[in-house]
Amino acid sequence: MDKFAAMQAFVRVVEAGTFTKAADSMGLPKATMTRAVQTLEAHLQTKLLNRTTRRVTVTADGAAYYDRALRILGEMDELESSMTHAKVNPRGRLRIDVGAAVGRLLLVPALPEFLARYPDIQIDLGVGDRPVDLLSENVDCVLRGGEVTDQSLVARRIGEFHLILAATPGYLKQHGTPRHPHDLEDGRHRAVNYFSHRTGRPYSYTFTKGSERIELDMPHVLSVNDSSAELAAGLAGLGIVRTTTFEAQPHFASGALVPLLLDWCADSVPIYVVYPPNRHLSTKLRVFVDWVADLFARSEPILRRCGLPCAAAADEASPSASPAVRPAPAKARQVEPA
Repeated sequence: MDKFAAMQAFVRVVEAGTFTKAADSMGLPKATMTRAVQTLEAHLQTKLLNRTTRRVTVTADGAAYYDRALRILGEMDELESSMTHAKVNPRGRLRIDVGAAVGRLLLVPALPEFLARYPDIQIDLGVGDRPVDLLSENVDCVLRGGEVTDQSLVARRIGEFHLILAATPGYLKQHGTPRHPHDLEDGRHRAVNYFSHRTGRPYSYTFTKGSERIELDMPHVLSVNDSSAELAAGLAGLGIVRTTTFEAQPHFASGALVPLLLDWCADSVPIYVVYPPNRHLSTKLRVFVDWVADLFARSEPILRRCGLPCAAAADEASPSASPAVRPAPAKARQVEPA
């Protein structure tokens, strides 16, 4: 019996919750995974898993074995990563999940630089705003905006998104241009809202100007849970849309969208790279985390606050606009369980 392979199989089954998911994540037949765990149990002369038709759970002995096995596997990864060749030439597969807009507009265009630097790393990139279970889906890390609510995860802050309100010229011609956040409550305006994957409720709109802070809920004709769909709905004229400056900038430049309330600061949303605490930070993952942190630190679309080419353009777009004010700490859009 290959004890090391059997130990790996057992750990994956515990993390994934089923033999089928564990087998898929390792690229092995389900029968191979089942046989490996059964052989391990026979060798140890103890039952490690309770099996049902839908999922498996660990026994008391299985939980104790899992903790020790996880530590041993982590030490093996660390030993391999400590070798000179691994340090200079990290290799292997990285499974990364990222929000739709970040993946399409920021990460993917920059990946040629990363892959040229680390040609032996293969990236499997999941793109979308849905919550991801890092352990059961065997994902190495995710990039997400908002405060991390799951305290069991390790999160490294790498930047922040700036939010801005916008609408199409056609919408503003029909409904008028708001000059103050309270204008959004006068019954003339409607929004395209973004709702939480976790609660199903739309996020509130928050504005700051100096010491003044306003929070309100916008009525909507459409609420979505995907940032790209949110922007597309705004471009279709379905209502005022709240989006990130880096997503909105091309549409401001083309005239498809008009920025609103530039003398008020909308929320800023922190950006994190998140990974499980029991997932050893291998060399390949460490170099990616460091690279993506540097990418966001020097990303001009991320750093640009107002989303316009210059302050003068912002003044022209909104006659009542005053110089942008750095917002007070704001309640950020929450990260869904990753």
